[in-house]
Amino acid sequence: MKTVPLLVSSRGHAPTRERIVDLFNTSNLDNLEKLTNDQRSCIRAIGCLFDALGAKQFDLLPNLEIVSSFGVGYDQIDAAAAAERGIIVTHTPGVLDDEVADTAIGLLLCTLRELPKAEDYLRRGDWVSNGPYPLSNLTLRGRKIGIFGMGRIGRAIAHRLEGFGVSIAYHNRSQVPDCNYQYFRSLSELATNVDTLINVAPATQQTTDAVDTDILKLLGTNGVFINIGRGTTVVEEELAQALHNGTIAAAGLDVYAKEPQVHNLLISAPNTVLLPHIASASVHTRAAMGQLVIDNLVAWFTDQTAITPVPETRHLLDQHRPA
Repeated sequence: MKTVPLLVSSRGHAPTRERIVDLFNTSNLDNLEKLTNDQRSCIRAIGCLFDALGAKQFDLLPNLEIVSSFGVGYDQIDAAAAAERGIIVTHTPGVLDDEVADTAIGLLLCTLRELPKAEDYLRRGDWVSNGPYPLSNLTLRGRKIGIFGMGRIGRAIAHRLEGFGVSIAYHNRSQVPDCNYQYFRSLSELATNVDTLINVAPATQQTTDAVDTDILKLLGTNGVFINIGRGTTVVEEELAQALHNGTIAAAGLDVYAKEPQVHNLLISAPNTVLLPHIASASVHTRAAMGQLVIDNLVAWFTDQTAITPVPETRHLLDQHRPA
């Protein structure tokens, strides 16, 4: 692999970057536009650790073959532009499903039962001075849960929720085979029939701003919104207003539209639990994600295949399979 010229991110998961540097003939992705034409024409791969890539960058690299991206979401990469230029894009699904699903359940419980506030109450000494923490207004008991996006992570969340004895329904682009939860053809139909909406949907043109005031109103004043999908699927201003005016009861968020910036009205809302995009952020899971980034690169330069290509570029593998 040391003969393969590759651009690697300067940011992101440091252990993965270090391993890529050890394995390949690397240059810094930040210096792409500073490279000479001859240097850029040699680049065959990019190890992408959260960087934004599109047609502009691809056109500077006429012999680019593969972009191996760190993360299950890849909305920062223009996969359609890559496909037009014959470039494979890979991501890291599967290896983070359980970690993200665990976080979603934890975030749901923290939001309903005010667990972070209760801990702060104890640490401030209020338990001693003021007595027991006030009873939580919300509970998981008897809730109707709707999952927006029934992919691998959505199913892992649903599986965990089964143990809590709640009803589970979902909305997806299409009904999922062998999935026995109630299916609704639209997000509005789902929101009408549940009081808790968990967003697991990826960032696409179809999901942008999908959760707005109208959807939140359908959840009702006892409604709860949990987001571990993407911040761009929500109209944040409208979510913030809904939390302040009582349209819904509470929200738990791990993702935001303009990370790391978080809307001030979300921060000031007392009925929120806000996490800094940590759903997959354990040493164990990030190591597994990094390994898959590397495995995709090695598979490509060993056998002209990829383990986890994104759907937009999967068809390109057929062009490289032996007849």
